[in-house]
Amino acid sequence: MNQSQRVLVAGTGKSGIAAAKLILDRGGEVLLYDGNAGLDEETVKKNFPEGAKVSLVLGEIKRSDLLGVELCIVSPGIPMDSPFVGVVDDAKIPILGEIELAYQCGAGHLAAITGTNGKTTTTALTGEILKAHFEEVFVVGNIGEPYTAKVGEMTENSVTVAEVSSFQLETIMDFRPEVSAILNITPDHLNRHKTMENYIQIKEAITLNQTEEDAVVLNYDDPVLREFGTSGDLKPKVIWFSSREMLKDGFCMKGDQIVFCRDGKEKELLDVHSMHLMGVP
Repeated sequence: MNQSQRVLVAGTGKSGIAAAKLILDRGGEVLLYDGNAGLDEETVKKNFPEGAKVSLVLGEIKRSDLLGVELCIVSPGIPMDSPFVGVVDDAKIPILGEIELAYQCGAGHLAAITGTNGKTTTTALTGEILKAHFEEVFVVGNIGEPYTAKVGEMTENSVTVAEVSSFQLETIMDFRPEVSAILNITPDHLNRHKTMENYIQIKEAITLNQTEEDAVVLNYDDPVLREFGTSGDLKPKVIWFSSREMLKDGFCMKGDQIVFCRDGKEKELLDVHSMHLMGVP
């Protein structure tokens, strides 16, 4: 985003407030919107310093409210087919999601994890592993703090692990993790995404901007992801994992051992009982 822009931020939850604060820190002006007309305006404004360039619209938004707005940031909870988005689209205002704003303003290295189940646990574990190897690690997304809340602390040496939902992936543009992971895909959120095909496409969009220099971690045991990873259409390097089958290349189980296989050769990494984690790997 450009400094001094007037930006409409939709949603007054954690991600909306964090996005608004980031815009203010970058010299922008915020028009904060929430469809809940019953919210207390003074309570919402207490999230910001006195005198901050924040104005508030509650309930229904009108075309006249958008005068001077150059960009809209939507929170994940707002469906892209909502009447609000229709008003913004009609005004020809570009729409970005909170993670896209964070990505464009952030710095350092990025790993992003999605999937129908298990992404919070996997993101937390990945963050702890990386903290043992890097000085600056941020774990963000649905797991706790919004991505935008940590952008101001990031440097070129930072490593960020982001838990990313399908709602967030709907609004990406340039978002490009160096490493992405899709853990599994099973029916979920179809009231919003309408069809399973659309839901799958949105989940797989985490790889949309990745290049040959990047990598995507995929679950070989998931038939949807196996087809995706073997389609030949992916630019990033595919790294497979499986708990059911021995792989020629990838991470898999051999008895109680997690092993890494490459070109048919196996290297034992660790015994699952040493991890003290519940559940089947």
